[in-house]
Amino acid sequence: MKKVELYTDGACSKNPGNGGWAYLLKYKNLQKENFGGEAETTNNKMELTAVIEGLKALKEPCIIDLYTDSRYVLDGATVWLKNWKSKNWLKADKKPVLNVSLWQELEKLMAPHQITWHWVKGHAGHQENERVDFLACQGRDLYKPM
Repeated sequence: MKKVELYTDGACSKNPGNGGWAYLLKYKNLQKENFGGEAETTNNKMELTAVIEGLKALKEPCIIDLYTDSRYVLDGATVWLKNWKSKNWLKADKKPVLNVSLWQELEKLMAPHQITWHWVKGHAGHQENERVDFLACQGRDLYKPM
C-alpha cells in the first residue's frame, strides 16, 4: 500500500457561520490540495468535511498519517465513534450525536485504509497545518456577504 500524509483543517467565522474546509495530501514528491466551504455551518462540520474530502481524494487503500488540529475529529474517530454506534448514535449523556451523517460517511471512508492519527497544535507554525488553515479560510471567505 502507498504511504501518504493527509493534513486537514476547518474554519468558521462565528459558529455557526460561514465555514471552510481544506486538505493537503502528500505522496513522495507529489502534493494535492483542495478546499471548499458552506454558507451556514459549524467549525466541527468543516473539520469533519476536511477529513472526508481528503479521504475521498484517495483512489486506493493507503497507509495514512493523518494530521488534524481538531480534538473533536481525532477523538471522535479514534475513541467515541465505536461507543456512539453501539449506543445507537447517542452520547454518554443520552443526547444525540451531532453530525451523525458526517461521522457515518467518515467511518465508511476510513475503512479501507490504515490510519495513524496525529494531533497538531493549530496556529503554531506547523507548515502543513498553516497551509490547510490558509486554504480553509479561503473556502470560508467564498461565502462572505458582499
